[in-house]
Amino acid sequence: MSNSNILLLGGIVTIPLVLFSILSMVLIGERLLFWWNINRRQRKMVQYVLQNYQKDQRMAIQVLKQNTDLPIARIFLAALLLNRPTPDEFRLALETAAQAELPLLKRFNTVFETIITVSPLLGLLGTILGLIRSFSSLQLGDIGGSNSAEVTGGIGEALVSTVIGLVVAIFTLLFANLFRSFYLRQSAFIQESGGQLELLYRQSVMGNR
Repeated sequence: MSNSNILLLGGIVTIPLVLFSILSMVLIGERLLFWWNINRRQRKMVQYVLQNYQKDQRMAIQVLKQNTDLPIARIFLAALLLNRPTPDEFRLALETAAQAELPLLKRFNTVFETIITVSPLLGLLGTILGLIRSFSSLQLGDIGGSNSAEVTGGIGEALVSTVIGLVVAIFTLLFANLFRSFYLRQSAFIQESGGQLELLYRQSVMGNR
């Protein structure tokens, strides 16, 4: 049975399910590229900045400016570009910038949750519609007769729509959990790196006194 026949057999609920699957794949692709770019570059950049901050602050800032597409670079710059801040002001700038980056790190989470929740419900709706179609085609004394195709089609619609809904939900759930783990690790990395930068800044301020 071809994919087109399967979709036709699934009934009308396959239309939103197909749209959900396309939307899910597009957003998953965007998030994979986003996290791949972050995981590939940011750790080396942060290590360089932290190791060379006290030696050459201008060079560290220049490296950060060259990587402003990374959230951690924008967070560091928000504090380092302040004009002689106090240690408390420096820490506040780091925390505020980190909070501003959180929506970008959690982008599309609501869409993923919606797809995960609604897809099985649409599959269930297709199941109910298919069963209604089957039962409405049944006539006493005509089992296996002229209406058997309608009954079989209704049962097929019920099963196919359920399968499609579950597949879309499970596929999206796997990647949503993956992105959530990336977000948690990134949040911990931002806190750790921000604390190290704040410590270096405090040491530099104390050394200049």
